[in-house]
Amino acid sequence: MSRRKTERLLSLVVCLLSTRRYLTAEQIRQAVAGYPEQPEAFKRMFERDKEELRELGIPLETGPISPLDGEDTGYRVQRQAYELPELVLEADEAAVLGLAARVWRNAELAGAAAGALLKLRAAGIDTDDAGPDTRQGIEPRVHTTEPAFGPLWEAVRDRRPVTFAYRAAGRSEPQTRELEPWGVVNRRGRWYVAGRDRDRDAPRVFRLGRIAGPVKFSGPPGSVTMPPGTDVREVVRTMDSSPPREHTALLRVRPGAAFGLRRYATLVTGPDAAATGTPAADGWDTISVQYSGTSWFADQVASFGAAAVVLEPPDLRDAVIRRLKGALA
Repeated sequence: MSRRKTERLLSLVVCLLSTRRYLTAEQIRQAVAGYPEQPEAFKRMFERDKEELRELGIPLETGPISPLDGEDTGYRVQRQAYELPELVLEADEAAVLGLAARVWRNAELAGAAAGALLKLRAAGIDTDDAGPDTRQGIEPRVHTTEPAFGPLWEAVRDRRPVTFAYRAAGRSEPQTRELEPWGVVNRRGRWYVAGRDRDRDAPRVFRLGRIAGPVKFSGPPGSVTMPPGTDVREVVRTMDSSPPREHTALLRVRPGAAFGLRRYATLVTGPDAAATGTPAADGWDTISVQYSGTSWFADQVASFGAAAVVLEPPDLRDAVIRRLKGALA
């Protein structure tokens, strides 16, 4: 939505909230900036704006007005229907919302999460956004570098079908797919969207990293229905054709850090190891992690910066060093 349109819609809502009686279309045109002077152009734009407000859930009312105004229908938004009731959250509920916002701090939903926390604080609710101590094993971050994540998340939220070009494994050219999305899931460090493929009339899972070009909406909001009892994570797990983790990496990690790597470790030695672990003289931990693709895993290791060092294999170590040098450059 453009900035000009956003400002016009906001002005329209403020105008309709500020009156107790119904306003004619002509009164709205004169009061709200951004509408054209030509009657036909204004009528078309006003009709689109009314539909937009209703899609956003704003209770736009129509009703009769005085015959002296020359029109039969007026418009208004009642404050009682528009305003939310007093928001009351328990301490644990507010903490969960604050944690959720921190999880998305580095993702596509960062702006929405920050806005939600601001509204909660304005209502006098402490969201405890200082965050938990990462030394306790919590690193609440979700990274989404896939360009398709944003529009797919919106499509799932609004229950809208989408189309996109998809380059399947083993194919040199992408194919156009039309999908009724049910959910976006992270599995083994990769993002997937699951839903009903309209062309094949069957559930399908698509990896976001293989989507080529933009994701486009192909239907109105509310036109997608997920089958009752569907577990999107289970659908992705069942249909995920990712190769097994056939490689093993030996890493050194700082104590109390890199929990995103530790969760997949099959061997840990050092201060953070169990009682049977081997103490490390320099205070670092040594972990063994299995992985599949070198490029993907190098991105993961490099994201932890100085908290993780690759000991072997050499190709993974070189790939991480290249990424870190590129970040410095």
